[in-house]
Amino acid sequence: MICDNLAAIRQQIEQAAIQCGRPADAIRLLAVSKRMPLEAVVEAAQCGQLLFGENYLQDALTKIEQADKGLHFHFIGHLQSNKTRQAAEFFQMIETVDRIKIARLLDKHAAHLGKKLDILIQVNVGREQQKSGVLPDKALDLLTQAGQLENLRVRGLMTMPPYGQDSEASRPWFVRLRQLAEQAAAQHLFFDNKQVELSMGMSGDFMVAIEEGATLIRVGTAIFGSRP
Repeated sequence: MICDNLAAIRQQIEQAAIQCGRPADAIRLLAVSKRMPLEAVVEAAQCGQLLFGENYLQDALTKIEQADKGLHFHFIGHLQSNKTRQAAEFFQMIETVDRIKIARLLDKHAAHLGKKLDILIQVNVGREQQKSGVLPDKALDLLTQAGQLENLRVRGLMTMPPYGQDSEASRPWFVRLRQLAEQAAAQHLFFDNKQVELSMGMSGDFMVAIEEGATLIRVGTAIFGSRP
């Protein structure tokens, strides 16, 4: 089932890319494996999926420590201060940095580990009180501060838009994130201002996200089915 689902999603990614004139290899699929067993990750890896997203640190560490070392993991959940050391050690990218305190802690731990850590700044485009993320009008300030930290590489932006009944409801929020990224890149606020990551789009709206410039789409249930 997982292999069939992955094949179908990859085909949809390719179709969406062709329709909007983008190369399909400019879009990476992040398989969201939160709360899924290690066996599901192993099965997905056997089908060629190497990039996974996890929301919960302890659950993720169990999988990361036992999974093939060739797999890459992104942290996509809310990150607490006391979990930043482990996050810096075990993940290749932290997608949910939304305040300078967290960025500075990650920078400190990355320095101790002797590594450069890729991060994304999470933006609360819909200004929803129940969601994490820096507000859009504060994002450039956070990008400026985080970009000055020696051991972090600010690769781009991430968002989770307000829930909508159909995929088109997400489009204005994806446009807003892309425009914010363009504004920040014009001010040279990213590690690589010519290749800015935009992590946006999930199982229900990733086709629209691709049309609006997503470079990372986060898909869970469409790959693994309903979570336990």
